[in-house]
Amino acid sequence: MRAVIVYESMFGSTRKVAEAIAEGLAECAEVSVVPVTSADAHILDGADLVVVGGPTHTHGMSRPGTRKMAGKLARKPGSEVELVPGAVSGPGVREWLASLGRLEVAGAAFDTRLQGLPAFTGRASKSIRRLLAHHGARIAASPGSFLVEGLTGALVEGELGRARAWGERLSGVTASEASSRRRQAS
Repeated sequence: MRAVIVYESMFGSTRKVAEAIAEGLAECAEVSVVPVTSADAHILDGADLVVVGGPTHTHGMSRPGTRKMAGKLARKPGSEVELVPGAVSGPGVREWLASLGRLEVAGAAFDTRLQGLPAFTGRASKSIRRLLAHHGARIAASPGSFLVEGLTGALVEGELGRARAWGERLSGVTASEASSRRRQAS
């Protein structure tokens, strides 16, 4: 099975989550982890699964304006966070998903978000999942949310372990689906 993880990260936490998910998936899949800024039109060629994730900004996926605000936060005097190169100028996950045609793969979505009730923090993964389904992806799992502390996004302790476990569960579901589809095709 071949899996591709496409992620957007402003301060590095979503990248770390994507890499932890890849570790979990690696038990059953060949995995590529690709920042959305490097995801070209052919990144999904030959893939059985696409996992897409990004940070939650103002209750959903980032937009050019929210990425610009994150950039200003990182450049404030005394800021201790580093901005991921290319994060502000994009494209973000929203724009990348909008550029896709029909998807013939399984799909899953994740996000990073502030600690708290989702009704107050929002979840980018819900919109990501909806767009994956809109483009034809067979949704393989409920969206995953991984928690960060504060606006600068340091991961809450234990979240990388949760991300790895989510990737393991996802690998089990999608590996059996891929095997079943191959048997039907033969």
